Amino acid sequence: MPPKHNPLGLNTLQLKTLTLLQVLARLADYSRPGEDDGTIVLTRLPYPHGDHFHLGAAIVASRDATGLRNPAVWAALERKGLVRSTPPTAVVTTRGLDYDTGLRNKILHQADHG
Repeated sequence: MPPKHNPLGLNTLQLKTLTLLQVLARLADYSRPGEDDGTIVLTRLPYPHGDHFHLGAAIVASRDATGLRNPAVWAALERKGLVRSTPPTAVVTTRGLDYDTGLRNKILHQADHG
């Protein structure tokens, strides 16, 4: 039997936020390895300019990132073991890094700056 999609029952805002945290965790400008094996410390969050912001080569609509600064979203992700909030930084756990949100291709748009 294939694994259940969204087994933790995250809502859309939580899924979008986790997707962005996973991307941020892979970008050196926003993260560094954590002390616990496999975790990533987020050192900062992006700020939109206008209606979007850039994450590496991708563009993200600001409307898809409202959860990045929503304490309730962070609390839900923390309760489910996907992040650990340690202001002013946050840790994305291995569970959070591995969780398939299914939204990566829907909210990350490849920039055509070439």
